[in-house]
Amino acid sequence: MIVVAFIFGGRSTLKNEKRGRIVIKTIYHYLVLFSTLMMVIGGSISVFIATANIIFPEPYYQNFQEYRISTQQADPKQLNVSDATLRARYDEMVELARASQVARDKSSLIKSIGFILIPLPIFIYFQRRMAKNNEE
Repeated sequence: MIVVAFIFGGRSTLKNEKRGRIVIKTIYHYLVLFSTLMMVIGGSISVFIATANIIFPEPYYQNFQEYRISTQQADPKQLNVSDATLRARYDEMVELARASQVARDKSSLIKSIGFILIPLPIFIYFQRRMAKNNEE
């Protein structure tokens, strides 16, 4: 009698352990799916923002009058410089700032694409695996 109870008790313990493993495995799969999906969504949002910044860059923050006043206050020698020269320097500075901003946005775009391309195959793999486990 004790041997029969031990055998059946051992089987039920094995079934419980197997169920526990399945539950833990399922939770793990859902956590991987959730985290990779969040990474893909975040990357997609970042791609949109970087693309919008490249297409429609933000205007330069300082206008010509502010530039002229700040350069003349910083260096009294600039009082004798003509407006045409100051305007040329200002335009060059604005173009450099825009080019720098576009370069940063392109770098951000590439990094954001990485946040889509790297976790997406993992998401697809685990999603297929979950579908296969649900069919069984």
